[in-house]
Amino acid sequence: MADAVLYASADRLFLRKRLLAFGLPAVVLAYLAYVFFAFDIAGLAERARMDNARTLLADVWSYKTHVTQDNRTGEVVVAIEGERKGTYAAGTEPDWVEMDPEGTVVALGDGHAVTFLPAGGFRYDVPGYGPVEVRVEGREVVSNLEGEIPDWVSASGTRVQVETSHARISVTRNRTELFRYFPGWELFFFTLGSPYHGHGAGEILFGDRIDPTRSNLSGAWHDFWGNDMWRHADVAWALFETVLMAFLGTFGAAFVALPLAFLSARNFAPLVAVRFAVRRVFDFLRGVDGLIWTIVLSRAFGPGPLTGALAILLTDTGTFGKLFSEALENVDGKQIEGVSSTGAKPLQRYRFGVLPQITPVLISQLFYYLESNTRSATIIGAITGGGIGLLLTQAMITQKDWEEVSYYIILIVLMVMAMDSLSGWLRRKLIRGA
Repeated sequence: MADAVLYASADRLFLRKRLLAFGLPAVVLAYLAYVFFAFDIAGLAERARMDNARTLLADVWSYKTHVTQDNRTGEVVVAIEGERKGTYAAGTEPDWVEMDPEGTVVALGDGHAVTFLPAGGFRYDVPGYGPVEVRVEGREVVSNLEGEIPDWVSASGTRVQVETSHARISVTRNRTELFRYFPGWELFFFTLGSPYHGHGAGEILFGDRIDPTRSNLSGAWHDFWGNDMWRHADVAWALFETVLMAFLGTFGAAFVALPLAFLSARNFAPLVAVRFAVRRVFDFLRGVDGLIWTIVLSRAFGPGPLTGALAILLTDTGTFGKLFSEALENVDGKQIEGVSSTGAKPLQRYRFGVLPQITPVLISQLFYYLESNTRSATIIGAITGGGIGLLLTQAMITQKDWEEVSYYIILIVLMVMAMDSLSGWLRRKLIRGA
């Protein structure tokens, strides 16, 4: 009888294991199938625009020069990234642009050449295909393309765009614009208006004076730091604001949470009602996400870095309160008793019997959250209007300055790496003294 019961128990055990072995993968597959249909993965693949993705990637690591013709006046302007600060003065255009009232000619190399039509439009001689001509006639944009249109041409009654490996040209009723890509971040050091533009580091450091009114070093630094397009001074200040938000929020939260943690620790606050109330406050503060606090405080106090610091402070007060109270509940009572035996007062017992035990935990968590909040301050700054997050958001909204987006992202990564190294070094110094 006992053997039968044992065999039956073993059979049930093996059955559960078989069901688990086959049931768990089946549940996972069913969930993946649900995700596939619920999130319309197939439709997402169909809607994907690889041409837009290629353009975005090109904008990240390169810059483009715009040759733009106003189809109403016939005026042609050549500018880097299409900005006024990067506009070539008359007579200083690149050598591949030949300005001509009868039709500006742009030589793209490898036999590719574009001629702007004075009345609006262009003629593009594409090797291996032939000429592509687009004109503005009244309120419509027409072309000489007939039959099946190549996949590198998109055309409608109001806009025609031709994109090859050498350039991208678009025509609307108001303007004709050519974009030509070049590798690198042009005008990163000096704008076209600076006398140091086009001069190498060797010329600036060891060559003759370029600007008669300034020394090469001071003049070059002034023009670089005050670069109107890349705004290096503003970017440096934005990085400082981001670190400042993280620092004020993190350390402010630690100062607020530490005394409150004593009121929520079981071995320091005997009153259950006090412990319950303080812990629920901690739950509430950390239960509301930092972004929600940011939005609420922005409405209450207006935008600014201080608002971001307050959002971090509120969220981290709840987190630190829980961590610190748990550390306090695990302190060794014998060390406190030893300090008390010397006749120490309550504050002295806390100072010499409690704090030395929890200091490693406090410091470790404090610097970890400082590093984490440096990243969070980037997103918070985008909402509160401060720090590098604001500049990053502004660059992304324009949908054209993606090289600036990559520049800001690189700076953010470097900032986080620096904060990681600094916090690690400080932890070693303060905890181990080495």
